[in-house]
Amino acid sequence: MDELTYAIGDIHGCADLLDALLARIEAHSAGRPYRLVFLGDYIDRGPDSAGVIRMVSRLHWSDPDRVACLMGNHEAMLLDSLSTPGAAEHWLRNGGTETLLSFGTAEITDLPGEALDWLEALPSLHEDGRRWYVHAGFRPGCIPPDPDPHNRLWIREPFLSEDCDFGRHVVHGHTPQPSGRPDVRAYRTNLDTGAVYGGALTAGVFSDAQGPALEFLQVPARRA
Repeated sequence: MDELTYAIGDIHGCADLLDALLARIEAHSAGRPYRLVFLGDYIDRGPDSAGVIRMVSRLHWSDPDRVACLMGNHEAMLLDSLSTPGAAEHWLRNGGTETLLSFGTAEITDLPGEALDWLEALPSLHEDGRRWYVHAGFRPGCIPPDPDPHNRLWIREPFLSEDCDFGRHVVHGHTPQPSGRPDVRAYRTNLDTGAVYGGALTAGVFSDAQGPALEFLQVPARRA
């Protein structure tokens, strides 16, 4: 039987949804070994970025051969804020304030060094025999995978509008879907279903036999 891979879209501080989704994944796997791929954007905007970082980093540290964690553009913004003049203001406007609150501080320099070290070491790409996993996407026309880290973290157009074959199915997030459902195309799948905006947190279920997802697991956001 093929080993399953569960790829999880943008979490953005929604620790309660992540906890519920991980329980769904464990039940769905029915005791079989499986792999996890996190597509980045663990932090910002949602209420518990600190909790998300704790959960994901512990999973990664406990079994790095089976848990892959990618950097997202929000992690990159946080790291830039520590070294680039003026970058902190940009990060804070884009959800960084909520992240600081979740860690119980108002100062970026007071964030735990262990968490920052883990974030800084995250790659921008993961691959298996059928798929590329990336936070944002690739530049159409490149020789895959796109060598530009900025594109991997930030690109939207023309990646989203051009139906480009990169040799393997591309699994990504970064662009939230207003429908709350994954955007499934011939050559790519977008798993950012807008959890922090009231949508759902989504995991795509992938096998070794084919590139596209077999199915999707979702935990809808809790309504006030």
